[in-house]
Amino acid sequence: MRLDGRRESTNVDDRRGRSSMKKAGGLGLGGLILVGIISLIMGGNPLDVIQQVGTMDQSSAYTTEENVDYTPSAEEEELALFAKRILAGTEDVWTAIFAKYGKTYQPPKLVLFTDAVQSGCGGATSQSGPFYCSADQCVYLDLSFFSSMKQQIGADGDFAYAYVIAHEVGHHVQYLLGILDQAHQQMRQVSQTESNKISVRLELQADFFAGVWAHHDNAMFGSLEEGDIDEGMAVASKIGDDYLQKKAYGRTVPDSFNHGTSEQRARWLKKGIASGDINDGDTFSINYNRL
Repeated sequence: MRLDGRRESTNVDDRRGRSSMKKAGGLGLGGLILVGIISLIMGGNPLDVIQQVGTMDQSSAYTTEENVDYTPSAEEEELALFAKRILAGTEDVWTAIFAKYGKTYQPPKLVLFTDAVQSGCGGATSQSGPFYCSADQCVYLDLSFFSSMKQQIGADGDFAYAYVIAHEVGHHVQYLLGILDQAHQQMRQVSQTESNKISVRLELQADFFAGVWAHHDNAMFGSLEEGDIDEGMAVASKIGDDYLQKKAYGRTVPDSFNHGTSEQRARWLKKGIASGDINDGDTFSINYNRL
């Protein structure tokens, strides 16, 4: 991607080098890691576990410890700069799109952390992957996740990383449009299988919105280079529920899918890039088997 000279978002809370730990009681970090493992077994995706309000015990106090020995590497600083520029791009694009429909875009804050973090939706560790919390309207990201993407699923490249951030911002767009809260309310009223299907619809729409961002960011700034879209398709094909389940367990359990198949995720991302029109991203009116 061509990002030289692009502005950096200042809407960033840099908590790197600080660790959030439980003082006593509640769900500790060991429990959080177990939650992440269970989520993956049930069809979860390490890319973006959405933390829902109330799912974590927040009754006990958290303490934030500063790691005086923490010094970010040059590579990490480059990734932080990259993330800030991508976030700025999402701010510019979604501000323009919302204005087109007479709405005001309120951007999310990006929280950079290392190891563990306390969000408005509860505690989380790096093992949870990047996530969006609607309770505090923040996107949470441990930059080491990008190294994990490369090492664990072979997904690499600047547009692949940008897609991760844009996908989480896509959940924020869903929140602002009232889609996220409505979907979560429906999910609480149905069976686990049906809840998973609603989750798939949310995730595929967030993939589409990530594509919409890429479409308009390229139109505004000429950011896409040859091979960028291929990078996006490659990473989308490796974060589908079917791919991850086969890789981890050698089989798939379709009823447990909650992010969509590799083919679906790549197709909706590509559709967003090609269209650039948010009206083409209605994943809720389509028959589930045709997503």
